Amino acid sequence: MTSALISDFGQILLFLVGATVLISVVLGISALLRVKNPNEEKLTTYESGEDPQGNANVQFTMRFYVVALVFVLFEVELLFIFPWSVVFGNRELIAATGGWWGWFAMAEMTVFVLILIVGLAYAWKKGYLDWVLPRVPVLSVRSPVPMEMYEQFNDRQKEKKPAGREQDD
Repeated sequence: MTSALISDFGQILLFLVGATVLISVVLGISALLRVKNPNEEKLTTYESGEDPQGNANVQFTMRFYVVALVFVLFEVELLFIFPWSVVFGNRELIAATGGWWGWFAMAEMTVFVLILIVGLAYAWKKGYLDWVLPRVPVLSVRSPVPMEMYEQFNDRQKEKKPAGREQDD
């Protein structure tokens, strides 16, 4: 019998402690080396390259939530269909039951998919999948950077844009 110096759980604990220490050291070094020069422009929120509009405390529309749930629903459906096809496609069981095993499996999956289709049709009929953007009030922000600098920067970016990308504007 061989005896290990560190048990399996000890190795896991050692990796967790090592990872925690390494992450703490890297974050500490970066905090010491980074430049700390905040200004109003740097402290504004960033929304995928767009200027932020409205208040950050606004409740987002439930349509984002519903679309995400429908997406997750169909992802879970795929997770059920793959093992189903392996288990219920067993030729020995189909042969042993005279073919009833295959018909039972097909009926079971048909009911499962029909329930999902009925749910999707219900969400579609109720209009939950229509993508309607909310109206956001535009707030003015005072910036120490003059508007002409923004316009010059945008003009330079348009000049640098490669050919064939004009339709993205």
